Amino acid sequence: MVIPKLFFRNGFLLFLFSNLFILTVYAQVGIGNTNPNASAMLDITSDTQGMLAPRMTTAQRTAIVTPANSLWVYDTTLSSYYFYDALTTSWLKVNSSKETRTNFKLIKSASDLAPELTAGGGTAYLLDENTLYEINGMIVLTVPINLNNAYVAGLDAAEDILVSGVGKTLFQGNEGGSIRNVTITGGGTVFNITGSPTGSMLVQNTIIANMASVGTISGLGLYFSNIVQYVGNTNGITYTNISNLLLSNQGWFAGNAGTYEKFTGTFTIIEKQSGLTIVDSPSIGIDVSSNPTVEQGFISGTSFSGTGDYVKGYTTGSYTGFNFTNDWTVNCPGLPKESDGEASANIYYTGNITTGFVQTVINNNAFNLTGNSGSNATAAVNVFRTSSPQSNRITYDGHKTRTFQINASLSVRESTSVGNFYAFLIVKNGSVVLTETNSVMRVNNTSDVNSLAISGTVELNPGDYIEIWGQRLAGSGTTTIVVFSLNLNIK
Repeated sequence: MVIPKLFFRNGFLLFLFSNLFILTVYAQVGIGNTNPNASAMLDITSDTQGMLAPRMTTAQRTAIVTPANSLWVYDTTLSSYYFYDALTTSWLKVNSSKETRTNFKLIKSASDLAPELTAGGGTAYLLDENTLYEINGMIVLTVPINLNNAYVAGLDAAEDILVSGVGKTLFQGNEGGSIRNVTITGGGTVFNITGSPTGSMLVQNTIIANMASVGTISGLGLYFSNIVQYVGNTNGITYTNISNLLLSNQGWFAGNAGTYEKFTGTFTIIEKQSGLTIVDSPSIGIDVSSNPTVEQGFISGTSFSGTGDYVKGYTTGSYTGFNFTNDWTVNCPGLPKESDGEASANIYYTGNITTGFVQTVINNNAFNLTGNSGSNATAAVNVFRTSSPQSNRITYDGHKTRTFQINASLSVRESTSVGNFYAFLIVKNGSVVLTETNSVMRVNNTSDVNSLAISGTVELNPGDYIEIWGQRLAGSGTTTIVVFSLNLNIK
């Protein structure tokens, strides 16, 4: 049989193509090169063209039936490459630079801050404003960081560490910024910040350990420190002239030394909440002995313990046995409670109780028990947010209106007229008669000394005062009474 040439030629080509196809299935393929890499089944070389993956919408991609593990496509809806992960039975996006944060820089060593060192004139790392600097690992610094309203943050405070050596300062400048999730150590000083009233600074989730000094922060409009541990530092921190100073969950552990927190200058608000302060002798927990001016001060829930001095108090404006002025509210384990709700006072007659003092009584006119002969001299004790600017008077010096319980006692004799009646009571501000506090005495025997008790309640505004007064209810003319003892207290 004669095979036509055309049939023979086509058959031969088909045979050749089939065999070549079989060979390429099991061999390496190089496109654009004659020596494909030994590790690659397919090695494509080109300097003018790329490779196109299948392109499809999200709906088309997710509609693929039983996709193979590692199947790779380009999603035109999301503008991202995806591959299929059979283990999780899900499509996973391939990360790209398109997902990288702006205003972000990863710091793995001090050399990564070379541009910032140049910007700082070689004497400081001047950070870019509003840029996040992520600390990765231990970074040893030889010059200060000028925060310049940037953000310095680690991901793990135990592993992401900033080291500033002995004699050096870590953060220095006239701007605030943010510091989070790092450990600060090395033996130097942490802060030397002198800010402006419009500036703010945040320190959060940070450990400050084994530093010569935590340093100074002053002049800012806002400083907020939250969840900060202080361990093994030689001296603490001084806050000066900060409008709003917020300290939350500060952990001052045993082993710190010096003065932990010192407040100087003028503040709108100081608020210190929760946390703990363990003070070893001879250290000091809080120092307000420079008498800072504070519009509103709050210390609440912070636990104070240890053998040192918890508070070095105000030298003016505070009360015996207390630490702060009337502008503060203090409610902490280990410290005396200080608030308007704790205001109290007691005054008592200090004269000779066997002779007492003489009070003139004219007709039925009310009279203040100030005395006319051997005048009523009273002394004040257990005074808090109150005062006694003159005898027989207690003045409320707190900030908020509140109601007080009043208790008073008198020992009185009227030696001229049997049958006279007298009322003794509390008068507010020299004119407001608290009728409900009336205690009545009848003269049955001119040689008798009558003991009287007065009690009641009174609402006092800041600056209001109370006194013990008397009045003859029956009888007339001018006579005298003798007061042997007098005691008045409010709480």
